[in-house]
Amino acid sequence: MARDFRYATGAAVVPWPAVGEPYQGEDVLEMVRFLLGPGADQAAYEQALRQMQAAIGKLARVASPASKLTTGRQVQLLEREVAKLLKAKYALFTSSWTMGAEIAYAFAGVGPGTEVIAPAITFFATIEYPLLMGAKVVLADVDPRTLNMDPADVARKITRRTRAIVPVHLGGHPADMDPIMALAKKYDAMVIEDAAHAFGASYKGRMMGTIGHFGAFSFHEVKNITSLGEGGVLVTDLPYGKDLAKARFIGFDGSRRIKDWLYDVVALKGKGGYFPGRMCPATEIQAVGLRVQLKRLRQIIAARRRAARYLTTRFRGVPGLIPQQLDTREIKSTYHLYLLQVDPKELGGDIQDLKQELGKRGVVQIPHFAPLYKFRALRDLGYDTKAMERSCPVAEEAFRHRFTHLPIYGLSAQQLDYLAAAVIESAEAVRRRKRR
Repeated sequence: MARDFRYATGAAVVPWPAVGEPYQGEDVLEMVRFLLGPGADQAAYEQALRQMQAAIGKLARVASPASKLTTGRQVQLLEREVAKLLKAKYALFTSSWTMGAEIAYAFAGVGPGTEVIAPAITFFATIEYPLLMGAKVVLADVDPRTLNMDPADVARKITRRTRAIVPVHLGGHPADMDPIMALAKKYDAMVIEDAAHAFGASYKGRMMGTIGHFGAFSFHEVKNITSLGEGGVLVTDLPYGKDLAKARFIGFDGSRRIKDWLYDVVALKGKGGYFPGRMCPATEIQAVGLRVQLKRLRQIIAARRRAARYLTTRFRGVPGLIPQQLDTREIKSTYHLYLLQVDPKELGGDIQDLKQELGKRGVVQIPHFAPLYKFRALRDLGYDTKAMERSCPVAEEAFRHRFTHLPIYGLSAQQLDYLAAAVIESAEAVRRRKRR
């Protein structure tokens, strides 16, 4: 009889199924009700739901419930599809971007006595693992036009202790990877691309996430495509990729057995030595959700690109406004965010003034993200955040005075037109206010 540590023992007089309590027809209906909630016509919704209930009930009578809910065939298919799309050798589906990045950091040998360089403007999760492991986090200043990591500042701050450089492709716009990779080679550091926003973007003909030694993507609910709320993918071309699945699941090695037991648990060998595996598997239904959205990725990015082009065209020539950069022959963005900046001198006010005017007009805009040195966590961990701030003058100026992000997806033509007009009117209102 075939045996598996996750059970699913197969044919037997007394089998041990892998799924403790199978999902039934009424459970599926509740999931449908959650994913497709009531619209404006409540009566029509309830009628359609009753029809679906009958159809699901009929289907359930002739169907077999899923016999595998985690890290099975759907996860494997997704990983193959992602690897093919990105032209990556290895792809691993994990429970989140953060867990995928943790695996990459571990293989890179990040730990006490090492340093990690990350951009000053990013989500705090980018530096979570280095802080957890006692590595020193060094913040690089950002390029004033893209707000991505400035390679020139990386060159000023990199040392022989630098184990990893983590460029973030903010909003899906690729960071300048060539000089970053050159610095990594010179200092024997690994590059871990934080491509959370950049699934489908490219730089000089190469897909983001595949230029560095590792690339980590997020499929959190706000991203361009999602895996039912949470999930991430880690990719690499390095030989470490052979051990990614073990790293995702506690170092489980089904090809080996200890005496009188079903399997072995091994440590993984990275650049800095051995480390234990993580526990961050993703579910089959998450993989199904991401696979169906993956089929629409090109259309989704194309729609975002059209919206960005429209806004950039409207904003060009408006005094004080600096619109989002568009694609070039070498740079292809995912347009996860639309970066709007202002020239305070030309506008007669700064981004805080513009945001107030936009708020009056019902326009939601969010500056992604606050510089990391603003957060108390770094002070609590002993970092001199004032010194960090002084070392990142562009990030400080941009956050306080120059940038915000605008919504660009899921908007009707009328909403997009209103958004453009509201930004232009708000800029004019700021200029009038300063002239008084």
